[in-house]
Amino acid sequence: MIGRLAAAVLGVGAACVAYGTYIEAHDFRVRRYQVPVLPQGVDPLTVLHLSDAHLLARQTRKRDFLRGLAGLEPDLVVNTGDNIAGPDAVGALLESLGRLRDVPGVFVFGSNDFEGPHFKLPTKYLFGPSSPRGTQRRGTSLPTEELRAALAGIGWVDLDNRRAEVTVAGQTVRFRGTGDAHGHRDDYPAVAGPAASDALEIGVTHAPYRRLLDAMTADGVPLILAGHTHGGQVCVPGHGALVSNCDLPPSKASGLFAHTVGEHTAQVHVSAGLGMSPYAPYRFACPPEVSLLTLIPAPAPM
Repeated sequence: MIGRLAAAVLGVGAACVAYGTYIEAHDFRVRRYQVPVLPQGVDPLTVLHLSDAHLLARQTRKRDFLRGLAGLEPDLVVNTGDNIAGPDAVGALLESLGRLRDVPGVFVFGSNDFEGPHFKLPTKYLFGPSSPRGTQRRGTSLPTEELRAALAGIGWVDLDNRRAEVTVAGQTVRFRGTGDAHGHRDDYPAVAGPAASDALEIGVTHAPYRRLLDAMTADGVPLILAGHTHGGQVCVPGHGALVSNCDLPPSKASGLFAHTVGEHTAQVHVSAGLGMSPYAPYRFACPPEVSLLTLIPAPAPM
């Protein structure tokens, strides 16, 4: 009896891994949200949030999905990092962006824009955050500066520990971004200070560690975008993520939620992302995704 039960459990587990690898990992989705952060009387803006593509040049289905996203006709693209998983993927990424290259955009980098993934036991991911870069074995170096130049070359603005101002659909939008907090590349003091009072300001970072969410929210930034978590990657149906791979609770591993510090509240969107490490190429109850955020006026104060 015990042997049959063990065999059944192994069989179910193998079936779940096969489903997550060959079906769900390619079931790309577009999630849509309305986010009330604009001043009264301002026209809505649409923001395409891309994150964690972890692209390999050979991934034709992912590339086809990316190429089709221009049909959503966003006003702005925000890319929160972990774009590539191999040294030959920069050209593939640029080609796959297609007509999105003509849309205003901003970007920050994640650890896998600097170093490629390396093998580790897949089950370790279920027991807590991965080790920050600098405390684990380094992967293959990736062509970071080639990627940075390529994205800047299509007019997208580098926000790694920088501020910027971009005209989007006739409106001025201000940005503050940081480097990857998971790899301790963030320098929030370089961009800190009260948020703009005369324009929408958006905070952009790769990994949504609370130290950054708290600091941006306390400064009055009304909208913060991040990725990194993969939405938990392996979730329990009806329950959700088991881990967030950062210091957020698993319940906030993806989606839109309010974050309050003192008198300030920010809307935070964490993307579940499009990809995953080629050494753990599966998802379960957490399909790969991009998000289309429609920014609308906030309700008038009572």
